[in-house]
Amino acid sequence: MKEFWNERYANEEFIYGTEPNVFFKQQLDKLNPGKILLPAEGEGRNAVYAASQGWEVKAFDMSIKGQEKALQLAEKKSVNISYDVTGVQEFQSNEKFDAVGLSFAHFPADIRKQAHQHVLGFLKIGGQVIFEAFAKSQLEHTSGGPKNIDMLFSIDEVKDEFPQLEFEILKALTIELAEGEHHKGKAEVIRFLGVKK
Repeated sequence: MKEFWNERYANEEFIYGTEPNVFFKQQLDKLNPGKILLPAEGEGRNAVYAASQGWEVKAFDMSIKGQEKALQLAEKKSVNISYDVTGVQEFQSNEKFDAVGLSFAHFPADIRKQAHQHVLGFLKIGGQVIFEAFAKSQLEHTSGGPKNIDMLFSIDEVKDEFPQLEFEILKALTIELAEGEHHKGKAEVIRFLGVKK
């Protein structure tokens, strides 16, 4: 997996663009800045946006190429982000975060539930999770996402994998993606905003 992402991020272009995910931006803009954790952050578009809005950002990804581009983007936008190269289950921090952003973070099916639980362990009680990922019906489209149905989501799976969240928003919808070359066109997604109980 690491090799796949290093290869994908090796090009000069930002394959998912440099603007933040639309749903992430909408929800983040409603919150008071604090500390945010961004797993599987890739090329850093959400991390850099959050930092520009006054958030203290901790991001990580398994791809060193993703980290390089994220730090490049942060420098270009004159913001600071902290970015580790690590797998989701290996990530560790002594900090507790006010928010977690999961944007198209599709972990392998066999570790996914544990990965989500691990990440939520770093979230404060009352902290918020902003989530968007591809739904199982995304397999019908060519606008992005894994081709393995077990890595895609259903509403029931979300409820099962995030039991300690109170959902303020939880919906499946069809959207038009315009996030660089690799997220483009009609897409089926699941979005949620959840609060840790």
